[in-house]
Amino acid sequence: MAIIARSTPAAVADRRRPGPDIILFVAMVALSAVGVLMVYSASRTRLETLGLDPTGEMVDQAIFAAVGLVLFFVASFIDYREWRNVAPFVYIATLLALGAVFLFEPGAARAQRWIPIGSYQLQPAEFAKMAMILVLASVLVPAKEEGMSWRRLVQTIVIVALPAVLIYLEPDLGTMLVFAFITLVMLFIGGTTLRQLTVLMTAAGAGALAIWRLGLLRDYQIERLQSVFNPSAADPLGAAYNLIQSEIAIGSGGFFGKGLFLGTQTNLDFVPAQTTDFIFTAVGEQLGFVGGALVLLAYAIVIWRLLVIAGNARDRYGVLLVAGIAAMFAFHVYINIGMTVGIAPVTGLPLPFMSAGGSTYVTMAISLGIANSVWLRRSPVPGETYIV
Repeated sequence: MAIIARSTPAAVADRRRPGPDIILFVAMVALSAVGVLMVYSASRTRLETLGLDPTGEMVDQAIFAAVGLVLFFVASFIDYREWRNVAPFVYIATLLALGAVFLFEPGAARAQRWIPIGSYQLQPAEFAKMAMILVLASVLVPAKEEGMSWRRLVQTIVIVALPAVLIYLEPDLGTMLVFAFITLVMLFIGGTTLRQLTVLMTAAGAGALAIWRLGLLRDYQIERLQSVFNPSAADPLGAAYNLIQSEIAIGSGGFFGKGLFLGTQTNLDFVPAQTTDFIFTAVGEQLGFVGGALVLLAYAIVIWRLLVIAGNARDRYGVLLVAGIAAMFAFHVYINIGMTVGIAPVTGLPLPFMSAGGSTYVTMAISLGIANSVWLRRSPVPGETYIV
């Protein structure tokens, strides 16, 4: 529960050198540790069957976690206001990277989302989320004082649309949805009027309907949407297969789970993309309702701390930055876990700090590091109200 406290001169003196957000850091580390364990649990049997090192994917994830934690500290010690100066260059670099993916051979499901770097795959769309947040925060800072003009609103939409179109062509519908949600939240925080939001939402709805009616969605994307809204009509061996196997895995875990490494759905590799998109099914099957609830609690703590940091930011840029990060994080968690239990379409969004993959982990770690930088540089003023 948030406590409203009024700063005093003595309190200000005690907080001249604010410390890092330990709660945020501990929650991130806890999720990372569970993620490494679940990646091992979900991959070891498959790797053994293929005659490979059963710890291979776990080691890779542990390396990503170590790199991510280092980058978290680096981002924490960089003054977050410096990002405002380099945001345009970061944005342009991500646009170039998003364009570069089309120079390489398609990967799984004929998608072109990755740039091969040695034995690893770089996914620029993950970094584009943070780049967009950095740029939008810069653009929206003056809107609070000057008002949100229609010109600024159009400028915001253009900034979002350029990478969104490239991501759509990959195709990656899930990341497009992340962009839309982040934009909506940041516009709301940035001072967009109700009339502007109404016009924007109406235009977005019309655009979505046009995409549907013009057949711009691929067949598998339509089938995945139908499997959520009308499960009985979906092919149980096709579009609905992922959802059915996921629900079986989580449901079979019961209250306390089958036990670590004892999940049949996990060990027999029934759930597709077990270590990436559907990593939460390994938690549900092996650790049960209790384990899943604890994981959700850890995510809730991260989101809570991000909201507290945004409430204590010393300037509008900090507020907008952390609000965008919180929106990105919350949407990932909701959609990923939601698709494993049938309340959200299967979109391929990874679960932060738990799904296998370096691009997502590094992006999330840097984003929380930037949020921690905002927390480290909060500056209480005598008589001003802060959330603690």
